Amino acid sequence: MNEFQVILSYPLLDRITRLLPGDQPVYLVGGAIRDALLRRPYYDLDFVLPGNAMKLARRIGDAIGAAYFPLDTQRNMARLVLLPDESVDGLRINPRRIDFSTFQGVDLISDLQGRDFTMNAMAVEVHKLGELIDPLGGVTDLAAKRLKACAQQSIINDPVRILRAVRLSVELELRIEPQTLEFIKQGVHFLPEVSSERLRDELFRILLLPNSSSAIRILDKLDALVHVLPEVTKLKNIQQSPPHIMNAWEHTLEVLVQLDFLLNILAEEYNQDLAGNLTMGLVGLRLGRYRQQLMDYYKKSITPDRPQRGLLYLAGLYHDVGKVKAQKVEEDGKIRFIEHEQIGSKFVEKRGKALKLSNQEIEHLMMIVKHHMRLELLSRSNELPSKKAIYRFFRDTGEAGIDICILSMADILATYGPTLPQERWARHLDVIREMMDAWWEDRTESIFPPPLVNGDDLLKELDIIPGPMVGYLLEVIYEAQITGEIHSRQEAIGYAKKTLKQRKIKSG
Repeated sequence: MNEFQVILSYPLLDRITRLLPGDQPVYLVGGAIRDALLRRPYYDLDFVLPGNAMKLARRIGDAIGAAYFPLDTQRNMARLVLLPDESVDGLRINPRRIDFSTFQGVDLISDLQGRDFTMNAMAVEVHKLGELIDPLGGVTDLAAKRLKACAQQSIINDPVRILRAVRLSVELELRIEPQTLEFIKQGVHFLPEVSSERLRDELFRILLLPNSSSAIRILDKLDALVHVLPEVTKLKNIQQSPPHIMNAWEHTLEVLVQLDFLLNILAEEYNQDLAGNLTMGLVGLRLGRYRQQLMDYYKKSITPDRPQRGLLYLAGLYHDVGKVKAQKVEEDGKIRFIEHEQIGSKFVEKRGKALKLSNQEIEHLMMIVKHHMRLELLSRSNELPSKKAIYRFFRDTGEAGIDICILSMADILATYGPTLPQERWARHLDVIREMMDAWWEDRTESIFPPPLVNGDDLLKELDIIPGPMVGYLLEVIYEAQITGEIHSRQEAIGYAKKTLKQRKIKSG
């Protein structure tokens, strides 16, 4: 077995190979070959064959317990999605995609010539892993760190490849070959013809890059971003008053940079180099105890293929888009953005629907954008947030409150930059710590304790009719329970009677 075979010998690939028919050639193509040559782990597998790919995909999916999705019935393409399972592939990967398709052309060579970039136009027959098929010189381009289109029509025929080119150039530190760059510029205007689902999938792969801000900046320079996230491009004309040190566009990109730093400190293995920075070191000291919980949280997915982390970065891009409409210049020259959070939440809802995100994902994004200023406002006080404030924050945000904690830190870092006073930063971290303590250490007592009474209890004990008053009283009682003012059912009923009497006095 040669070196190339060893690199490709992953348990999942081995298992699929054993299930494939021995009398029909099946080829592994694309990114898995490229990443194997780069000595990188590969997470997606892409197979092509001359026969019925969808039928084969369904049979393989049933055998390995993967979910089956038809991608394109006319071109005979299907996808399997396999969630992490160490007993299958031996790796903690989230989630793994396995694509099957019939040759797009008369044979394998025609199929490879119709692909996007030369480094993705290599193949191996699954039963002959040592024999690399490379008709377009992908190995040479890969060695030269050069991204080159397979043909002149590669981009125009499938404009989503523009996003893929940007992603690969940033992820693999490649130089886009000049002629390919011209093809990209010619193809930008065809992006609106790409399906929302395919744009969304490429966008999320960009957002998951370690340096997604660079990719977003390149997309903008290529005039491609306006076709993907048009609201974000309008931030370039929005100036901001101190303490902001950047306009809204540069601030937004810097938020993504700071998210990278924060998640490297808090949601990945300990990074000594970053922790050596005073500002980030303080993050580790105050919040490092929750590293494992945050690591687990950002590996989760509301929808397969779109990890929680991608939603956070999309919210970061949209957290200030409401400023485009909310901008107001006061007589003293100060620029204000009253209620930009509420306006922004509507913008991100619209974009989420356009990208065909799930309803749960859209609600999550809206929650982050709508409430992203709350912790910054709480940290302006010299006092730590009260139990009632902590409860109300998570009552309104739920699990999205964790994302708001992270985004609020990135936001304040991007706002002040090097002018950030350390005492201001320390106070903000204290607020974040109180929130994380409540969520992960004392959730059942501080945020969601078992209620002392229910609506039926109030209707029976207070002799009132069903209506909004019942909901109001339940909320008042719950807050009193959280703050420690009441501890039993009897005290809760008494508190409700007292509250009801005060309400009648005020209204009467």
